Amino acid sequence: MNKANLCMRYKNRKALFKFVYMRINQAKILLVVLWALFTKSGFAQVNITITSVPNNTTLSDTLYIAGSFNNWQAANSLYMLRKVGNIYQITLPAGTGTASFKFTRGTWATVEGNSAGGFIPNRTFTYSPNLNLNLSIAGWEDKPSSGGSGSTAIANVKIISDTFYMPQLQRKRRVWIYLPNSYETNTANRYPVLYLQDGQNLFDQKTSFSGEWSVDETLSNLQKLGDPGCIVVGIDNGGSKRIDEYSPYVNPSYGGGEGERYLDFLTQTLKPFIDSSYRTLPDANNTGIGGSSMGANIALYASVFKPNIFGKAMVFSPAFWFSDSLFKDVSKQKIESRIKVYMVAGTNESSTMVPYMLSMDSALKAKGIVSYESKVLQHTDGAHSEWYWKREFGAAYQWLFEGAGTSVENAQKSRMERATKMDPNPADDFTEIRCFHLKSLLVLDAKGNKVFETNPGVSLYKLDVSNFPNGMYYVQVEVSSQIKFVKTLLVQHK
Repeated sequence: MNKANLCMRYKNRKALFKFVYMRINQAKILLVVLWALFTKSGFAQVNITITSVPNNTTLSDTLYIAGSFNNWQAANSLYMLRKVGNIYQITLPAGTGTASFKFTRGTWATVEGNSAGGFIPNRTFTYSPNLNLNLSIAGWEDKPSSGGSGSTAIANVKIISDTFYMPQLQRKRRVWIYLPNSYETNTANRYPVLYLQDGQNLFDQKTSFSGEWSVDETLSNLQKLGDPGCIVVGIDNGGSKRIDEYSPYVNPSYGGGEGERYLDFLTQTLKPFIDSSYRTLPDANNTGIGGSSMGANIALYASVFKPNIFGKAMVFSPAFWFSDSLFKDVSKQKIESRIKVYMVAGTNESSTMVPYMLSMDSALKAKGIVSYESKVLQHTDGAHSEWYWKREFGAAYQWLFEGAGTSVENAQKSRMERATKMDPNPADDFTEIRCFHLKSLLVLDAKGNKVFETNPGVSLYKLDVSNFPNGMYYVQVEVSSQIKFVKTLLVQHK
């Protein structure tokens, strides 16, 4: 082959390569243009945010979206919503046309419903560029009897699990949690914890069997007035096992005897879970336990026999009549850690209620336990009922957790709060407030409505309550711009 032919073939190949390269670039540009046009015509991702879920949605629940875009799979891991604070989010792959969907908790038996747990039609959306959907879930079909319509629990209350396992008793139990108003926003803060029995009655009128304590509303209102906040863990009672679990002693007529194992569940299983899952202050000084009736018995037992874990006990209308073994064991017990016990009962609850309560207080004091600190109250109108314990909860909480926390600011605030006296309380016509310096005074009713406000600038102020209706009031005392605290006042007109 001569030189001229070789040159010609080289030029032809070079031209061919140049032609192919040009066509490839043109194809790339065309694909980009077509993709842009196609996307603009309605092929786009969808961002979905769930802003609220029913109160009976547990913290262990996983939410999914199921629809025409994934063959209606109820628990496809690719369509699992991620939890960010109190909301749930997911971004759906791009698509076209109109899609139908629903939210589930992993099965079609746990699909979303209306606020009463009833059936709702499929949701729909049409794909479009930059589509953002903010939605809420009203209820779940498998939970028609709790949460949703008629629920009185506020958003701070969640159910950790409907089936929290109790290995010491080989049972399962619903466990609730109340988180302070500032929990999600003040992420550097840690909080004391109060463990309360009869969880059904603490937060929600709908789940209570005889009325609720309104623990959530009370603590939320107190925090708005300056209280640093507290986590509350509510443990449902075991129904027919309630008496058994709330007493380590056996009463031949009523049962009992499982109290030690129940307490082991609280200390060995539940408390470690709470401390590892939430921002708690886990020491005894910041950990309380409480209850009413038999729940009060196990609360006192826990603080006396495990004071290194439970440094505070809220004892409402205790059933000390159940067994005299508690008195015998208390008289033998040496309390090496400081405990605070708040006991309250009505004088007409039973003939033995108040005498036994006073005897228990005396039994502890008689041992010369310098670490034992108590407050014992008796009311002529007190009753063995949720309405009474609801009324008394705020004052009991404030006394028990006064000075809880570790900051210097809390310590200073605690000293000022202890030095401030409000007497008489309960009040009929007036109450006198004595403090270092009363810069301002704000009085709210139990629902958080302002009743009275003044800026006296004195150390002694006589508050006229003669026109206040009977009930519980929150008195916010401002000593300085840095120090505010709340005291609970009960108005009882004769």
